[in-house]
Amino acid sequence: MFCNQCEQTAQGVACTTRAVCGKGEDVAALQDLLTNALRGLAPVALEAGRLGIDTTAEGRFTADALFTTLTNVDFDAESVGAKVEEAVRLRDALKAKVVAAGGSVDETDLYVTFQAPESLPAMVAEAEEFGMGWDHTRGDDIRSLQEITLYGMRGIGAYAHHAAILGQEDAEVYAYLFKALAAMSDTALGVDEWVGLALEAGKANLRTMELLDAGNTGTYGHPEPTKVTLGHRAGKAILISGHDLKDLELILEQTEGTGISVYTHGEMLPGHAYPGLKKYPHLAGHYGTGWQNQLKEFAAFPGAILLTTNCLMPPRAEYIDRVFTSGPVQFPGVQHLEGRFAPLIEKALAEHGFAEDTTAEAGSVMVGFGRNTVLSVAPQVIDAVKQGAIKHFFLVGGCDGAKPGRNYYTEFVESTPDDTIVLTLACGKFRFFDKDLGEIGGIPRLLDVGQCNDAYSAIQVAVALADAFGVGVNDLPLSLVLSWYEQKAVAILLTLLYLDIKGIRLGPTLPAFVSPNVLNVLVENFDIKPIGESAQADIEAILGATEVA
Repeated sequence: MFCNQCEQTAQGVACTTRAVCGKGEDVAALQDLLTNALRGLAPVALEAGRLGIDTTAEGRFTADALFTTLTNVDFDAESVGAKVEEAVRLRDALKAKVVAAGGSVDETDLYVTFQAPESLPAMVAEAEEFGMGWDHTRGDDIRSLQEITLYGMRGIGAYAHHAAILGQEDAEVYAYLFKALAAMSDTALGVDEWVGLALEAGKANLRTMELLDAGNTGTYGHPEPTKVTLGHRAGKAILISGHDLKDLELILEQTEGTGISVYTHGEMLPGHAYPGLKKYPHLAGHYGTGWQNQLKEFAAFPGAILLTTNCLMPPRAEYIDRVFTSGPVQFPGVQHLEGRFAPLIEKALAEHGFAEDTTAEAGSVMVGFGRNTVLSVAPQVIDAVKQGAIKHFFLVGGCDGAKPGRNYYTEFVESTPDDTIVLTLACGKFRFFDKDLGEIGGIPRLLDVGQCNDAYSAIQVAVALADAFGVGVNDLPLSLVLSWYEQKAVAILLTLLYLDIKGIRLGPTLPAFVSPNVLNVLVENFDIKPIGESAQADIEAILGATEVA
């Protein structure tokens, strides 16, 4: 086992036995094998595309399979093994279409000819023969760039999955995934070509986040500023965590009239801001913070729990019978549901629920400051900048995690001057989402843009402000201070680099898979830098820069 794809990897180098996330060696091996199986499907899909053969199904599967390999999504060896078999089945069926259409397939490519063993133990052994999902015969810099690209693709796969559920797909996104996976075997590609492929992942992710934004807003309306209670009502309850708003909608539909209150957890918090979701009166509030306290919060919740796409910790044995999953999330022994949540509802009705109402004293937070909301007051914001009432904007967001060092982000937000605005998104905000920073001319100083994929919305805000001031985004009084944990954050970072956004501060630590030479390229070309030891010192350094007059 060798896994270094997340920020919390062992010793800051790699997990080589049981992973920090809880993933076992067998699952890690099978995820590597699945990645390698996708490397065999990809060149066949490229040739099929050249011949005009439809590869939508193969593209959708590739995105879902990449999502499966994301940190803390699938801990079930049987589930991953089944996807390996499906990758081979799809490849061989597509190969037959290619040959029938007069195309050619390289039968000397071991990934193209690989056949899945019949048993899981044999698959694990085969995975050890194939090794990791990149070309480990190349030098450190090629290896680093291939890893960066692969992990970015895993983030793209997650967002593409969420978008496809809402009917939003683009063949060009799938074509990029095929292209980059096939390139893993191309020994003619050097550092410059791999830098290009990594930045192209950023371009593909921008398009994918645009698709997901269109799916969310087209289905549920644009987010609106909404106050969300942090308390709970007396009575039966369901807790939903993850990212897929479609699951939240289905649960709300299927619990109408049952007396069950539905609470969000983690990245489902922004769901309260969508008109198509907040119309349900039994969408009761938000329970808990981010995933760093997930086990404790889930254990204390007196109802049934649905962990949707991207649950970040495996459930503890003592409450596993109250847990359900959906989407790609799989855990051994946990019941998996897709769209029909009757078992979840029955379990919630059987639980005792909350004994008392705490909504009056629990407090609340504001959500719903997506691009429509922010740009609707753009003239007011621009005037406040020109008048000196707003001196700077900080985008403080990204992933949360349990390893020490993330209190920096709480301290950073608390230390921002009163004449600055903080935009935030993703689960990193749970370090400070309930802070009252006050207002500037009626504009809250802390603006929750939404989920991690709403980086697209934040980018649109930045571009619109830059256009209004007649400058580039890098010339705005705007600084990005980001935290990362897993591969969706890698995809978003690549998007920002593709857009040539400079001066990003990244933490709590830099990725273990970035080689010294590749890091130098990022520093020299994009001025990317690690967060400092002192949040206050970083703020002072940032505010010392030239701002828009």
